[in-house]
Amino acid sequence: MSDALRVARDGSIAHVTLARPETRNAFNAELIAALRALFNGLASEPPDRLRAVVLAGEGEAFCAGADVAWMRAAAALTVDENERDAAALQAMLTAIDTCPVPVIARVHGAALGGGMGLCAVSDVVLATADTTFGFTETKLGILPAVIAPFVLAKIGESAARAHFPTGERFGAERAREIGLVHEILADEAALDARVAAIGDELRSAGPTALRAAKALVRELRTLDPDEARRHTVRHIAQQRTSPEGQEGLAAFLEKRPPLWRG
Repeated sequence: MSDALRVARDGSIAHVTLARPETRNAFNAELIAALRALFNGLASEPPDRLRAVVLAGEGEAFCAGADVAWMRAAAALTVDENERDAAALQAMLTAIDTCPVPVIARVHGAALGGGMGLCAVSDVVLATADTTFGFTETKLGILPAVIAPFVLAKIGESAARAHFPTGERFGAERAREIGLVHEILADEAALDARVAAIGDELRSAGPTALRAAKALVRELRTLDPDEARRHTVRHIAQQRTSPEGQEGLAAFLEKRPPLWRG
């Protein structure tokens, strides 16, 4: 594992921490490659072993975008080399976006540039009230291009058109208004308590059901109404008749915890 990341396990919850506090957890090639490899590995873990991933940043900020030294090096690259560089970032964000279990972003301090991309590919985004957000790329004469597909799926075209060109920084309340953040917490202690509470809720859900519920949202994006109806009818029938679905129903009727809750 790269020194740019720390990974810890709390039972079936994986805690992934960006560990470059000296740069406010800004991206460089090493961190991007490490995140991609880690999430590709997590994707192979079975439902009973992995229920959720918590993504956090060490130090004073969640993720402040791109590392200055990395950007300086990129300035000397050719167009083709820059494309390969951008493709690596896109592959990393895709690995997080397609993670089979919910990803909870624990956001504090700042989420800027590429850090906004991490928020966009997370399923639940929790932030402290004093967090600063921003699509700051245009202030550097560049674009929030690689993160754009993920961000538009999260906040929609209207909010992107308002915030992409200006590069203006904004607070947690505005981030919640546009759908980037789901909950605002008073401080980091409250943030940690809420992360733990959501982890407990996910542990109480059926291991395959929670994965199927996350996948359903992505699957429905590309289906027309008739396909969506057939898809949802088929999937609920399959889940109801699965061992997990049968156990969940039996536990409810018998007024006992399901077996997956131990």
